[in-house]
Amino acid sequence: MLSRRNRRETEPEGGPGMERWLLTYSDMITLLMIFFIMMYVISNVNTEKFKALADNLSMVLRGAPPSGIMQDGSGSPVPAITGEAAQMAELEKELKEFISKEHLTGQISVQMEERGLVVSFQATVLFDRGSAELTPEAKRIIAVLSAKLKNMPNYLRVEGHTCNLPINTPLFPSNWELSTARATNVVEELIASSGIPANRLSATGYGEYRPLYPNDSESNRQMNRRIDILILKTKYAQVEPEQGSNTETNKEDPGVTN
Repeated sequence: MLSRRNRRETEPEGGPGMERWLLTYSDMITLLMIFFIMMYVISNVNTEKFKALADNLSMVLRGAPPSGIMQDGSGSPVPAITGEAAQMAELEKELKEFISKEHLTGQISVQMEERGLVVSFQATVLFDRGSAELTPEAKRIIAVLSAKLKNMPNYLRVEGHTCNLPINTPLFPSNWELSTARATNVVEELIASSGIPANRLSATGYGEYRPLYPNDSESNRQMNRRIDILILKTKYAQVEPEQGSNTETNKEDPGVTN
């Protein structure tokens, strides 16, 4: 018979005890690897940038203006989250609710473009055919719109468009004059109805030369006859002329005329 000592010496090295030890060892190595990976990731987080991003996001959600410009890890400026996008999104929502409530869907549309928020009116909502005079109902609609736009600091550009049917009247020798007169009258109504500062407004007439659809049917021509009110994003503000010193001179010198 083999003694106990001899039996222990003849047991294979890869017995059950060895397997349990290897399993524990591999678990420990895996945990250490995860630990060092996490430490590496944490060491590369820019805490200042993260804090600035969190602060700006919190301010935007509260409706307050953002704190300014952040910088990335290389020191390059990164634009802070601004409240402008949130304001325009809220305005878009309010205008769509108003359009639905007034049963004007299909006649007035609101959409976000690269240059800003565009409120597009079919001309029949605001004017009689061939006329640039705003109807009483048009003035009511513009009054609602201007009340919502008054507190926004953005530039507002009113753009007049026609279809390609020619016009030749004593007032409007061409579609250029008609589209420009309509845009100008909308600008004047925006000022009159809620006191939007005139230096935030401009009027442009494009005539028939920027159609949305081919002028090959009456329904398409009706869509092309429109007034667009553009709420311009502030990053495009440089395309609008600044209020120059001549304006102040004109105020002080009544002898200066246009």
